[in-house]
Amino acid sequence: MRTKTTVNFKNVLITGGAGFIGSNLADFLLSCGLYVTIFDNLSRKNVEKNLFWLNDNYHNRLKVIIKDVRDKKSVYEAIKNKDVIFHLAAQVAVTDSIKSPIEDFEINALGSLNVLEGIRKLSPETPVIYSSTNKVYGKIDSLATIKKGKRYIFADKKYQEGIDENYTVDFYSPYGCSKGAADQYFRDYSRIYNLKTIVFRQSCIYGNRQFGNEDQGWVMHFLKNSVSGKNIDIYGDGKQVRDILYIDDLIEAYLLSLNNLDISSGKIYNIGGGLNNSVSLIELLLLIEKDLNIQPKYVFRDWRPGDQKIFYCNLDKIRKELRWEPKIDVNDGLDKLNNWVKQLI
Repeated sequence: MRTKTTVNFKNVLITGGAGFIGSNLADFLLSCGLYVTIFDNLSRKNVEKNLFWLNDNYHNRLKVIIKDVRDKKSVYEAIKNKDVIFHLAAQVAVTDSIKSPIEDFEINALGSLNVLEGIRKLSPETPVIYSSTNKVYGKIDSLATIKKGKRYIFADKKYQEGIDENYTVDFYSPYGCSKGAADQYFRDYSRIYNLKTIVFRQSCIYGNRQFGNEDQGWVMHFLKNSVSGKNIDIYGDGKQVRDILYIDDLIEAYLLSLNNLDISSGKIYNIGGGLNNSVSLIELLLLIEKDLNIQPKYVFRDWRPGDQKIFYCNLDKIRKELRWEPKIDVNDGLDKLNNWVKQLI
């Protein structure tokens, strides 16, 4: 069992439920005896494998709707009679948003608005969690950085513990704009319509059931390519820093927020591994080599648009309000992920 947090609801909708985060969340909730409806268009490669896996274990309490969040009628129908909604469906890659910005907007912004309108009209008492992103903060290039060893650090000690929720948002790239717009819609539907919305601005989440590539799910991508002996492209100098969070810890935060709606409703939380679970790209490759005895092969490429030199979350708000913090450190998380990768290779 991933968490000891009590589950106080029975009938759940997960948009994007066939994906990495959604399938892990569905697995946990189904294992607790809940009824779960997954709403997913199966556009992401390999996610149908997660559905087969869930169906093999929980077919009696699992319902699957293969539809798109851009289909308002289908979204509305799925929302009816649900106790909790997790809105995870999204176009997830900055690179794809640059190639197809209108499609990115329609999925991330309009699709999210369909969910919110469905809740407002049909089920206004139902709490909803929205999976947002740290990309709403943009490149964070107004903060000076310096190189220290194999990573960048913030020059201003004020940000030593990371970026908090009060840092100015600066949507960068079509992906940042579409996710950021939805992020703000969720916040304002709480303020204007009194909906019970909770926004999680997520850093790099990793773990089992993930089929990562270089555009999304980079921890999984690095490990999978290392195990299989394939080259890894490092964009920039590899000293960019991210905080990584194992999926089980994210699920616990979701549940804690639902169990504390008097505090969390209408709130936005930055969530990731924080400073203690931050790594540069090069540092992660060295951990793979040292701790897992795998030799990664990599080549350096040009920087990509919108890439932050440093992002890790300041976790003070979520610690204080929900009494949550990561329990699975980078070494343990990599070991768990390695076991999953071995099943795929």
